[in-house]
Amino acid sequence: MNAEDFLKNLKQSSSPKVSKTLDAIYQICLEQEKRKIYDFSAATIARLGYNRGVPKAQSINNKTGQVYRELLSFFSSQYAEKKSVIYPKGDDDWIEEINSPKLKLLVRMQAAELAAAKKKLAEFIPPSARIAVSDYQNVILDEDAKFTNLERRALEYIVSDDFLNKWGFSISEYGEIVDASGTVVLRAATSDAVRKALNFL
Repeated sequence: MNAEDFLKNLKQSSSPKVSKTLDAIYQICLEQEKRKIYDFSAATIARLGYNRGVPKAQSINNKTGQVYRELLSFFSSQYAEKKSVIYPKGDDDWIEEINSPKLKLLVRMQAAELAAAKKKLAEFIPPSARIAVSDYQNVILDEDAKFTNLERRALEYIVSDDFLNKWGFSISEYGEIVDASGTVVLRAATSDAVRKALNFL
């Protein structure tokens, strides 16, 4: 059974209000999947969906929130073996020393976004390009690495109001480009990566 079918089964025996809340939780869980962040805890889902119809973690964890916990448990079970890749490893292992679970989660999310931005920038800048730093300004010595006017205009359009309004998109707090329903169209840090590339190239 996939997640959508599981959701439908839960909604069959739920009130319209609970069904609406289940839909909100389901959408947040889908966004976590797309970010490859397999954290479906009540605290995390409640924080991410606090203004989108998701109840507080305390409400999810109490007796009346059992149906919500079942949905979260379903998502968690699907990715139980993948939790080792939730966050970047290696240089970021020091984050595990943070005592506060909430702070640790926030720092891990920031580290994941930074890794995504670096990966995106690497796609724009060829490995052979040399970057010299002088007076806090990046100077690319390889002329082939610079954008042409046409390439620059194309990238500028991706983060422009004209493009976003045309398709009903917006930019989330994570730098994602999302549609009107909140579904991620372009992954976390995309808008930040594009702007950085435009600044440096």
